[in-house]
Amino acid sequence: MSVPENLRYTADHEWVLLEGDVATVGITDHAQEELTDIVFVELPEIGRECEEEEGVAVVESVKAASDIYAPLAGEIVGANEALEADPALVNTDPHGEGWIFKIKLSDPSQVEGLMDAAAYTAHIGG
Repeated sequence: MSVPENLRYTADHEWVLLEGDVATVGITDHAQEELTDIVFVELPEIGRECEEEEGVAVVESVKAASDIYAPLAGEIVGANEALEADPALVNTDPHGEGWIFKIKLSDPSQVEGLMDAAAYTAHIGG
């Protein structure tokens, strides 16, 4: 299982890549393994303002539907439309082409409150 060092993580198994004040968000390798085959991704609406831990997207697998939460407060500024045609990208490349949305953070320094790779690995029992 992959836990890239350059990302931050939430307890709900989202990963965050901060670039300036915009964070790219997806679900972790661990989460996609637990969900198994992703068959549909409901993307968030561009321009939507959201609070930390607010449900903004949904990932559906053959097993279950799971909410994807905003890791921090901000405005949705991008959504990975490639997932509409190929939701399995979340399985095949969860930390790359399988990203789900981009959020312009209200306070980018809050990303420091998320888990680093070592803490996330411990969180999932690795």
